[in-house]
Amino acid sequence: MAEQDRLQKLEQLKKMKVNPYPGAAFERSHQTKEIHDGFAKLENKKVSIAGRIMSIREHGKLAFADLEDYSGKIQLWLAEDSLKKQFKLLKAVERGDFLGVHGTVTKTKRGEVSVKADKIEVLAKALRTLPTEWSGLKDTEYRYRQRYVDLILNKSVREVFVKRCQILREMRTFLDEKGFIEVETPIIQSAFGGAAAKPFKTHINDLKQDAYLRISDELYLKRLIVGGFEKVYEVSKDFRNESIDSTHNPEFTQIEFYQAYADYEELMKLTEEMVARMLKKVNGGMKVKYGDVVLDFTLPLKRVKFRDVVLKETSIDIDKENTEDKLKKAMKAKKLAVDLNGVVGYGALADELYKKYVRPKLIQPCFLLDYPAEMIPLAKRKDGNPSKIATFQLLANSFELVKAYNELNDPIDQKERFEEQLDLEKKGLGASFGYDEDFVKALEYGMPPTAGWGSGIDRWTMLLTNQQTIKEAILFPFMGEKK
Repeated sequence: MAEQDRLQKLEQLKKMKVNPYPGAAFERSHQTKEIHDGFAKLENKKVSIAGRIMSIREHGKLAFADLEDYSGKIQLWLAEDSLKKQFKLLKAVERGDFLGVHGTVTKTKRGEVSVKADKIEVLAKALRTLPTEWSGLKDTEYRYRQRYVDLILNKSVREVFVKRCQILREMRTFLDEKGFIEVETPIIQSAFGGAAAKPFKTHINDLKQDAYLRISDELYLKRLIVGGFEKVYEVSKDFRNESIDSTHNPEFTQIEFYQAYADYEELMKLTEEMVARMLKKVNGGMKVKYGDVVLDFTLPLKRVKFRDVVLKETSIDIDKENTEDKLKKAMKAKKLAVDLNGVVGYGALADELYKKYVRPKLIQPCFLLDYPAEMIPLAKRKDGNPSKIATFQLLANSFELVKAYNELNDPIDQKERFEEQLDLEKKGLGASFGYDEDFVKALEYGMPPTAGWGSGIDRWTMLLTNQQTIKEAILFPFMGEKK
């Protein structure tokens, strides 16, 4: 019924020869915040403002309305004596409509900064009724499905995404200043790779060829290192056809960089420098309140080895239990169980053990170092200890915020590790690193010693805006069909 009333008022505007959706630009002289902040200089001055009407209160030949733009809100003083014939337009103006207003900056008798209108322009007629207050948007599914309504009614939601923009901007600026070049690599790929994940499959009709949405941009960025670039990065949309939960969305945003002639030790220093700068600019300091925990990113960040923390939390020494069978027997002896669906091979088993029993205990920020070699087939083995790879993750509140490692540049070793992954897939491995034959060919032309780094923007946004689910950190999270 409310929508029907709005359609009737739309027709009223048309009968009054008012275009409810004019095409011409509206020139604003000020935003509402500028008027509040500069009232002393603007009092009794003419201004032009525009925004959405959030409330309207009529009192005979007088009405007051709240107009909101991106910067804030201001009261409109709408009187028949100043608006003349235009006053009748108010009969067709409702909450949610966009108005352009020309008027004089003043204060009401109650001392509220206002704009007394002498001319109004309808800029867009809203045909749906907004919920009356925030309490009308308690249904989180409604909020995610109709984020535009959520953004209209809840300024704090807009602030989350402003902060998200700041996080990404600071990372970009840091890398630009360090001499990195921002590049773009393919989203549609003939062979997926760069992470252990299940891809989204698509089909290119003209070529009659199957393809994949990328799960990572790693292999293409390393092709650029082969081609002569020494410092590259990309802000990428990546896609993984896997579980959806509080920290995972099928589509997510990463920033990855690769640096020739560097190692993971150097990248840990760069990470500390980048994180410190970003936290000071975005968060105002090195301590982050998340839920009931205060996370202290004060440098230097603690470093712990994968083997040591697994031993501490599970009493299993992975240096001794260094095969799939041995690790399974040790877990059974310790009465530790993980879901083995799609878990095949030592690396996948160690990863599941870590995720269930170790990662939840890593609350304060730390670097987790030196994973078993089987866990990341794209990473280089450590000199002097080939059972481990030169890798680290930055964790906080059990969130994996950064992953980095020395890149494997031995094409023979890389080919063998890809083939090992294929064998594990045949045995039932669920998430695979794929096999990109052209990438092996690129390595055969020679890639200098290189270290690579990746970080998820969505999780940083969750952390720095105190959001408990990734859906609050993505403007339009993917939602299943409404049942």
